[in-house]
Amino acid sequence: MPILAGDDPRSVAAAAQCLADGGLVGLPTETVYGLAARADRDAAVARIFAAKGRPSDHPLIVHIPDATHLDRWARDISAAARAVAEKFWPGPLTLILKRHPAVPD
Repeated sequence: MPILAGDDPRSVAAAAQCLADGGLVGLPTETVYGLAARADRDAAVARIFAAKGRPSDHPLIVHIPDATHLDRWARDISAAARAVAEKFWPGPLTLILKRHPAVPD
């Protein structure tokens, strides 16, 4: 499992390839390192739960690049949530939204 080390192009390329292959990547967040996988791949998400020993009823965070991706991942998005996302993303903002029906459990 690669650990994303800053913005070194080789590190970013290795992390991107690992994610594309369904693997896990360690990456820095604003406060701690996180464990990342493709949220649209059931097997990859299952690897996070297994690696962390996380109970299956504890949901994961899905990171998206900007507000234009909201409708793919969430439903019932209020105008206020959309406005905040458009103003502050990309950036350290978390919105808690209902999962879109097309998103795997």
